[in-house]
Amino acid sequence: MATSPAPDYRLIGGRIPYVEGPLKVTGRAEYTDDLNRPGQLVGRLLRSPWPHARLRSIDVRAARALPGVHAVLTGDKYPIPFGVLPITHDETAIAVDKARYIGDIIAAVAAQDERTAERALALVRCEIEMLPEYADPRDGVGKVPEPIHARGLNGSNIQKEVVQHFGDVDAAFARAAHTVRVKGTFAGVTHAFTEPMATIAEATPDGRLTVWSATQVPHYLHRALAEVLGIPMHRIRVIKPEVGGGFGGKSDPLPHEIVCAALAIETGRPVKILFDREDVFYTNHGRHPTQNDIRIAVDAGGQILAYDIAATIDGGAWSSFGTVTTYYNGVLSMGPYRVPNFRYHGRRVYTTKPPNGAMRAHGGTNLRYSIEVGLDRLAETLGTDPFDLRDRNALPPNSTTVNQFRITSTSFRACLAAAREKSGWDAKFRRLPYGRGIGLGCGFYISGSNSPIHFTPVMPQSTVHLKVDMDGGIAVHSMQADIGQGSNTLLAVIVAEVLGVDLARVHVQRVDSDVSPVDLGSYSSRVTFMMGNAARDAARQLLARLLGAASELTGRAVEDLAVGPERYFSRTDPSVGVSFEEALRKAMEESGALVASGAYRSPKMGGSFKGARAGTAPAYSFAAYVAEVEVDAETGVYSVPHVWAAFDCGRALNRLAVEGQIEGSIHMGLGQVMGETMNYRGTRLMNPSLLDYKIPTPQQMPKVDILLVGEDDPEGPFGAKEAGEGPLIATLPAVGNALYDAVGVRFTDLPITPDKVLKGIDQRTKEGRPWKGA
Repeated sequence: MATSPAPDYRLIGGRIPYVEGPLKVTGRAEYTDDLNRPGQLVGRLLRSPWPHARLRSIDVRAARALPGVHAVLTGDKYPIPFGVLPITHDETAIAVDKARYIGDIIAAVAAQDERTAERALALVRCEIEMLPEYADPRDGVGKVPEPIHARGLNGSNIQKEVVQHFGDVDAAFARAAHTVRVKGTFAGVTHAFTEPMATIAEATPDGRLTVWSATQVPHYLHRALAEVLGIPMHRIRVIKPEVGGGFGGKSDPLPHEIVCAALAIETGRPVKILFDREDVFYTNHGRHPTQNDIRIAVDAGGQILAYDIAATIDGGAWSSFGTVTTYYNGVLSMGPYRVPNFRYHGRRVYTTKPPNGAMRAHGGTNLRYSIEVGLDRLAETLGTDPFDLRDRNALPPNSTTVNQFRITSTSFRACLAAAREKSGWDAKFRRLPYGRGIGLGCGFYISGSNSPIHFTPVMPQSTVHLKVDMDGGIAVHSMQADIGQGSNTLLAVIVAEVLGVDLARVHVQRVDSDVSPVDLGSYSSRVTFMMGNAARDAARQLLARLLGAASELTGRAVEDLAVGPERYFSRTDPSVGVSFEEALRKAMEESGALVASGAYRSPKMGGSFKGARAGTAPAYSFAAYVAEVEVDAETGVYSVPHVWAAFDCGRALNRLAVEGQIEGSIHMGLGQVMGETMNYRGTRLMNPSLLDYKIPTPQQMPKVDILLVGEDDPEGPFGAKEAGEGPLIATLPAVGNALYDAVGVRFTDLPITPDKVLKGIDQRTKEGRPWKGA
């Protein structure tokens, strides 16, 4: 049952437990690895030990001859390239011609058991030619002797280059009263989701292929399987069981998923591939290591005049979502402030390391850290409080940015006011003793990408089907992917709210491409906004038929009927009414089961210049966070005891889910700022293990005060916007700026580990810069 719903609703706005919660907490929920098919074989992958090597020959004869081995595949059997973006198909299921990073798949085996599969992999022999390795993206921006991919720009390893300029940036800097420059360096981080990748594939005698996989975007996997395997989509069925976290790392179609399907086709037997944690690290698709260079110009009053941004992004071996990330590293600077002049030069460069891709709030996180640190420096120069500087520059509602982003709702100023008051900022900022500090960081993110990757504008981005039969249960079919964020619950809540029925009547069906209408899946914070609108559309259609039936039964006009708990009744005489089931039976007299199909397509927006659609969204979230830190100046060890998180997600449809997303985002953000890093020695990943990859422990999680201050968005379902990725972004700069308040050191190299804190304090002391009595 919902608790404390919004005044105008029965469920919306309450704290609603997840509908699948009882199954998960009792261990009854089915994840991919929980499933097994009769006669199932074990799939295993042989990974390259070389960072960059031409594959002269691969001898698999001994492996194929091993008793218990049913198939051994190399790249020549399925060489068709694929990728999540249609313009950058540069991946293959198994390496063709050459391996491009340590961990690249060079052969695959299906065997009767794990031990046999591992023995078979050990028998594969490769003849190779070593090629140059590229660990630093800066080494690949010019012409190189052996490009990682032939599609690199002009013989370089540059995968994507973006140049944009709006207004007159040089003139703005020339007339600026103050400028600041921040050069940020950010290590790569990975998603560290609980459930490793897992896939099962089965090719059956009726000519169909069924694939069960832990994926965020079943539709993209469906397309990639058809493209690479040469099978029409209607002969492929993709099923998504429960997914134990994704954060972007399961949004690409991944090579092992296609390999698993290929092995099933080759053997005629079901095949399962389950990753260990090292496999997950090599697959990666985590946050890009980035070097950015941010310049900000302001006038004497602190009004922002211009941004000048450059970024070099380490893409790893494949394109993945990299084209989008390259744009986002610039254009997502457009909020939450007004920026009248803007210039950006971004380059994403291939390296011979595991591929980087989409990770929660990709493209906006590293960029935002450098901007927020720069704004704090400007506030100090101006003698202005950091809150006042940001409030002075806040984007107004119903405005347009210089690069033609359409801003509708924004409660950013309310976020600032709430965070300032609740944190006690005015009594603490620059007033806490040495070693303690408080800092502000702000955020801005999209509520779904306005530009669908594959569809033309005439296709809906989300579709939801409803079916109600004589049993009175409401089946909801959608291809949105619940990956733990609670979108199944949200689907059920929206349908139940509109129809006025108990939540227990609504049953969200598992994602199955045979029966689920196409949806673009869980990424870019699109699900609440786009799926939510589609679900509301479908429910309203169904409600119209039920109200029509209720009108016939009561003799009252449809306009006079109100929707109540499990009942439709007269507004003027509430004693006159019928139950939901009575209305349903009447409505079914002509057609049998009631069905409805709702859809959402975002309005046309953005300019006509190249890359204009990147970052456009039907709505944006806003955030203002304050973090408090405590630093041991003798050891450099620090903690974050308290975070105040003011967030604008419009109307929170399920407060329990929104609060959980914000708390999880803060934990993930703390990981990136405090210690998480993909640690490389050259191109070799040195810590592909959760023992060595340091995620914050529960003891390091701060007390979090969540302040939801958003006003209804005019186009969101019931006024809602995103709360899945945007809540992460402000965490990093809030901590970084708090460390400066604590010990007087600015940090621009993340993660900020204790040794860097000590080094910074020592350097400040040598320079003779006192700080708060130190």
